Amino acid sequence: MQTVAAAELGEGADDPGNRPRSLAGDAWRDLRRNPIFWISLFLVLAVTAMAAFPGLFTSNNPQDCTLSRQHAGPGGGAPFGYDFQGCDIYARSVFGARASLLVGALSALLTGIIAVVVGMLAGYFGRWIDSVLSRLIDVVLGIPLLLAAIVMLKRISSDSPNIRIMAVIFVLAILGWTTAARVIRSSVISAKQQDYVAAARMLGAGNGRTMWRHILPNSLAPVIVVLTIALGSFIAAEATLSFLGIGLKAPTISWGIDIDAGRTHMRESALPLVVPSTFLALTVLAFIMLGDAIRDAFDPKLR
Repeated sequence: MQTVAAAELGEGADDPGNRPRSLAGDAWRDLRRNPIFWISLFLVLAVTAMAAFPGLFTSNNPQDCTLSRQHAGPGGGAPFGYDFQGCDIYARSVFGARASLLVGALSALLTGIIAVVVGMLAGYFGRWIDSVLSRLIDVVLGIPLLLAAIVMLKRISSDSPNIRIMAVIFVLAILGWTTAARVIRSSVISAKQQDYVAAARMLGAGNGRTMWRHILPNSLAPVIVVLTIALGSFIAAEATLSFLGIGLKAPTISWGIDIDAGRTHMRESALPLVVPSTFLALTVLAFIMLGDAIRDAFDPKLR
């Protein structure tokens, strides 16, 4: 009988005291067993460390360029050689992570703020507020992100690095918040029907307290996953805009700028194009893979 009882308990018998696991506990168990999660997490941590502490990865100055080293091979601490201006290709790729990751992270943060406000209001109050905000989401969702970003950034005449970085962040955020807003709206509609929300209302909690103290904490998990994937997309969008000469501009060091320069001189040497492209592709892939792994772990339909 004890054997049958243990079998009926299933995997829950592995827990101390046979206590049932929470959703977060089940998700963490699945993530620990997923090699994709660990690979993507390692890449994300590596590129984050690269952006925060580039000196740990290279001792060369990315702006130390000498024409006499133009297209020179590996040497002098430059494992991939030098580009057409005599700059260390590897050092520029390492330092380029800072601008790309900064734009991606701040764009995702601002996107999350806009999405939470709009999604919370639409999902909680419903009726005409939901109708108006849902139509707003549909309108913005129908605008092509890159095309609209090009049109808007064309109006920015300043070449100041800080102004252009903030402009790219702002443009990507106001054009890219719609998917996250839809996700959090759906989560709020589901959460506000739960018993703990009814209990909070019976105890006298107002709309503001109910939304921000009870509903929001239980609705954030799906939108965090969406923003993790969106972060990778924003990094790719920034590189695309910089490649087209619309986003960041020199003297800012960016993967998109270096890819454009490498494309121009690809016949002389392919490494100035291949190296920053590889850094960009691995970073975007890492964030998308990490978001997919977390989404799968938190999706109860896959259990």
